[in-house]
Amino acid sequence: MSIRAVASKDFLDARRARIVWFVGIHYTLLIVLFFLQVRLDGAEGPPDLLVALWNMVFVGAVFVPAIALVAAYLAIAGERESGSIKRLLSTPISRRDVVLGKYVSRAGIVAASLLLGFVVASMLAVAWFDSFPAAALARIAALTTLYALSYVAVAIGISAATATRSRAMVGALGFYFATNLVTLNDDVSGLAGIEYVLNDVFELGIGREPIQFVGMLTNPTRAYLVSTIGVFPEDLVGRMDLPAPDDLSWYVQPEVAVVILGIWLLVPVLLGVKRFERADVS
Repeated sequence: MSIRAVASKDFLDARRARIVWFVGIHYTLLIVLFFLQVRLDGAEGPPDLLVALWNMVFVGAVFVPAIALVAAYLAIAGERESGSIKRLLSTPISRRDVVLGKYVSRAGIVAASLLLGFVVASMLAVAWFDSFPAAALARIAALTTLYALSYVAVAIGISAATATRSRAMVGALGFYFATNLVTLNDDVSGLAGIEYVLNDVFELGIGREPIQFVGMLTNPTRAYLVSTIGVFPEDLVGRMDLPAPDDLSWYVQPEVAVVILGIWLLVPVLLGVKRFERADVS
């Protein structure tokens, strides 16, 4: 068997996981609601589709990781706990093929669940707004998909490193809480803690941008939000109280954030392969 065979079999099994589609449909419904809000607010003037797209980014930052983690955190750990992984490994297939095949399968499921939201957003943009910035929407869809696949990679890495469902669940929930829910409030985020220790306790006087770069490296949600800044014009970025790319150092530019998301897509899977190859599944 090969990576392709593992992915094909897993896709047919995993696509019946209703909770993935349940979360994906709710993501689409939230997009509709935010688009509708902007449409109704446009009663006093032309509705701004770019504002609706920014709302779509914010919704994605919260819900896309949930879709990805739910879809993938039991991909390997669930089979290890049930014992079915032994039958899979008894065939001519390597542990590396198992991890990579599971990743390909779950990444495909997540991408398919997000596709519905992107299609609906495109239809609403054409129906409700005077202009249709197809390039901006396509870039947001691409960045959101890359963001989702980075969380799939994290979930697969966690699943490959744990032997039970409960441990995989704790790992996935802990990662989501640390990199997403806490991130939404800068006052209690990990970066706020780092800034407090470095500048208030040790009085090192480190600037905001180096700390932001650390946040991008250690948190795919921050990398995603920074990557999307380059999609929007400067006037909207200013209205959203976000820094313009021209005002940022090179290492916190949207393009750098995209590269960091690509690293998040690869590294957790590779670490999962190494950990699973050493795991005792007997």
